[in-house]
Amino acid sequence: MPGESTQPPHRHDVDVRVRRIYETPSPDDGVRVLVDRLWPRGLAKTDAHIDEWPKALTPSTELRRWYHGPEGAYEEFCRRYEAELAAPEAAAALDRLRNLAAKETVTLLTAAKDPSVSHTSVLRRQLDPGSGA
Repeated sequence: MPGESTQPPHRHDVDVRVRRIYETPSPDDGVRVLVDRLWPRGLAKTDAHIDEWPKALTPSTELRRWYHGPEGAYEEFCRRYEAELAAPEAAAALDRLRNLAAKETVTLLTAAKDPSVSHTSVLRRQLDPGSGA
């Protein structure tokens, strides 16, 4: 019909999930993205079922060590990690993941015992500002 758009419908709802890598993969995970710099202990690569491992999105070794040390505070970690995500390589990887999340479900995978106080909550906020993560 005249005046109708030929563009596909624009997806406004972004589905970004966070799961521990040790949990059993689910069919509704969508694209499974490992966001840890180090491979998870005790997990065979064949059992991980990951689709991507963008190391540019992971906190630097220095930042990770600082956060897990005696002086590490979560709020400061978030600030420093967001600064790392602004670096060109990380920003490009973040944009790629944002574009992917606009089309399909993305599940961020981590070995962190408590993902709510890890880098995954920062990443989730960057990918889906409405998540409140």
